[in-house]
Amino acid sequence: MKASCSDEGKILYQLNNIYKQMSPKFERCTGISQSRLEILHKLFEVEEISQTALQKEVNIDSAAVTRHLKQLEVKEMVTRRKNPDDNRFTFVRLTEEGREKIASFRIEKEEFIRKVLKDFSDKEQTELSDMLSRIQNNIEEIQY
Repeated sequence: MKASCSDEGKILYQLNNIYKQMSPKFERCTGISQSRLEILHKLFEVEEISQTALQKEVNIDSAAVTRHLKQLEVKEMVTRRKNPDDNRFTFVRLTEEGREKIASFRIEKEEFIRKVLKDFSDKEQTELSDMLSRIQNNIEEIQY
């Protein structure tokens, strides 16, 4: 990072760097990417959902959702089927194996979170969450 970077710029640099460091470590710890875990969690909440609705719920582009679902299908964690009334739409659901694996993924995720936030008090965690929510809201309001 350049020495001329402003304090505000350093914050964005740190957030980006944290994300780049955390993602691969999260995947190694849990055995699954955050995106796939998010897809599985959403599927856990419903009996079945259209792939389009799932894509909107998890806010991942449609090509990436398709790739994730194909890989989860190979691992027999999800099944997909065409809508019999309209072949353009695909429905997705968790398999029993997928439902069972969610529990172990959740345990690994909680352990990872515990390690990331060790030495942070409950108050500090709440304050950090509030600040990150404000950053997220500010980003959502930016129009480009």
